[in-house]
Amino acid sequence: MDNDILLKIHKKAVLSRAFEEEVYRQVENKTIKIPVYLSAGQEYISATLATYLESIGVVDKQIFIQHRGHSTYLSFGGNMEELIYELLGDKRGCANGMGGSASIQSKEKQIYGHDGLMGSHGPIATGACYGNKKFTMCFSGDAAAEEDYFIASLGWASTKNLPIWYIVEDNNLSILTEKKVRRCWEMDDVALAFKMRAYDVSDDPREIWKLLTPDMINKPLLLNVRTSRYFWHAGAGIDDVNAFDRQKEFLEMFGDEYKKEADAIVKEAWNKCLSH
Repeated sequence: MDNDILLKIHKKAVLSRAFEEEVYRQVENKTIKIPVYLSAGQEYISATLATYLESIGVVDKQIFIQHRGHSTYLSFGGNMEELIYELLGDKRGCANGMGGSASIQSKEKQIYGHDGLMGSHGPIATGACYGNKKFTMCFSGDAAAEEDYFIASLGWASTKNLPIWYIVEDNNLSILTEKKVRRCWEMDDVALAFKMRAYDVSDDPREIWKLLTPDMINKPLLLNVRTSRYFWHAGAGIDDVNAFDRQKEFLEMFGDEYKKEADAIVKEAWNKCLSH
């Protein structure tokens, strides 16, 4: 994996982080008056997967995202201004101002948001894939993936050999309850029991990239990606100032030039939307 690919991933990730940091500020300023679910800390997962699919020429795909999905939406090409309007409750938003932070959509990019019931996008994504046989990605948190109907979806996908990837963004938290309190098993073990290809991996782009091959898009796959949630479950606050942050490693590698560019892009978009 060369530095050019890592840089592409980093650019997507720092844009997502810049967006989330601005959302944080707008919540503090009370410009945003709805609950927000920030994906800061987890953005290198979507950035890596989106870059990988671009590299192998996968264009026709459908993406089902979890409630903490801003970075997934942006990494896969969702319109930033429409996302801003959505957070402001404006009808110009990506879900006509009615979906909020958790239920963001893009018909153009075939991105489908969360419907409010934790884990329900698992069977919805699986059903869509079963119906149209289109390559599908389903993103979930580690807690939502514990729901019985989500787990049943894995069994159906494996039985029917569907072209779907389940991406579990494992930040170890269900709101504030750690995995060790909730369960004694891991999602990749469950998927393997269904005879599905499955891996447990960190959110290091190099580790994720190393696992993937182009032929994998034709069969079910589960990636349990260990990551960190930098901000609160909902709203503007920091759970643990000492939490691991993948972005720090990449800022040391590439410097802050691209972060400054991302900050400027985000600021310009917010100023434009707020002026309207």
